[in-house]
Amino acid sequence: MATFEVEGGAPLHGEITPQGAKNEALQILCATLLTPEKVTVRNVPAIVDVLQLIELLEKMGVKVGHLAEDTYTFEAREIDFGYLQSEDYRKRAARLRGSVMIIGPLLARFGEGYIPKPGGDKIGRRRLDTHFIGFQKLGARFDFDTGTCFYSVEGKPLRGCYMLLDEASVTGTANIVMAAVMAEGTTTIYNAACEPYVQQLCRMLNRMGARISGIASNLLTIEGVKELHGTEHTLLPDMIEVGSFIGMAAMTQSEITIKNVSFDNLGIIPAQFARMGIRFEQRGDDIYIPRQDHYEIESFIDGSIMTIADATWPGLTPDLLSVFLVVATQAKGSVLIHQKMFESRLFFVDKLIDMGAQIILCDPHRATVIGHDRKVRLRATRMTSPDIRAGVALLIAAMSADGRSVIQNVEQIDRGYQNIDGRLNALGAKIKRLDGC
Repeated sequence: MATFEVEGGAPLHGEITPQGAKNEALQILCATLLTPEKVTVRNVPAIVDVLQLIELLEKMGVKVGHLAEDTYTFEAREIDFGYLQSEDYRKRAARLRGSVMIIGPLLARFGEGYIPKPGGDKIGRRRLDTHFIGFQKLGARFDFDTGTCFYSVEGKPLRGCYMLLDEASVTGTANIVMAAVMAEGTTTIYNAACEPYVQQLCRMLNRMGARISGIASNLLTIEGVKELHGTEHTLLPDMIEVGSFIGMAAMTQSEITIKNVSFDNLGIIPAQFARMGIRFEQRGDDIYIPRQDHYEIESFIDGSIMTIADATWPGLTPDLLSVFLVVATQAKGSVLIHQKMFESRLFFVDKLIDMGAQIILCDPHRATVIGHDRKVRLRATRMTSPDIRAGVALLIAAMSADGRSVIQNVEQIDRGYQNIDGRLNALGAKIKRLDGC
């Protein structure tokens, strides 16, 4: 188990470039299974979840080429369906939640797909019903073996239909779209997720020969085609990293520039940080954050306490609520953080309370933060990263704390943030990685 030793109080200065988007990468890599032709993907982040998915695709029979540090090619000419029944496949696929998006492309192209119950962050119940109900509406047969925790779907040919999704699931929408692109007839998906990740996937599929309209809306229309072809695709910068760096700069009284953020694809994120009192400037496609000794949380027009809640796009992504929560601990004013979509994502706040933060955990979904306005610094402590996003929030807290903190299980952070210690140390952070502790 790797550990970070973090010396708090070191301000950052300089420029940092966000990695490619993790959530987009997982969808795009699975989509390469839809064609036997070569697909080139650029700006691929070298993070654990993505690298594990690339290894899994190779094991399945996909020919993978590594052209440059962040550029890969994929040729899924043949798939080893015997391997999909193996214990090695079960173990590898179960390690990451994104593996569930393998099923849609396999179902579309081969008429069958298999996946074990996927892993991922332990942030409460994360059901997969939306995925499989969508496949069934397209005509697939679904089975779940409770003994082996293995999902299987079979169905050929798939037939287009109208469906109203029970939730605007990002991965569910992506999976169903990939299954529908080669279905007979027309598929209409209402209440579809419309995050930039899904938009990027749909645009790539159209370049491959798919016929998808309604992109960027919650109503997608897909006219089925017989085959898809090769293409090239560049991933967006990771909006979660951009938001993490904005919060980190404010919390540590740093002056940094975040380069090439694809500002138009950040949605409400910059405006929500502005409501926290955090100043920044858009400079072309960069974000400049000046040093701020104080930042004050706004209240609503009627004077009531600010509430920051997650929501489906174009609302605030739930992946950044942990960052907003920790940044609020040193703000002037109070805020209610409302995590609607997952019931266990706020359970890391006990670590922040141990560090001296004033937080009231109201229930599994809500926490009230009373900011210190920098009058009291957080105390250094020893803690464990429970998941990717809570892990980076704890790292931000440690970087602003008084003294040396220890964060264990930083492999969780590595799943979503590429070489985070090295990149932040280049800006002046004091983070030491200790392996095997």
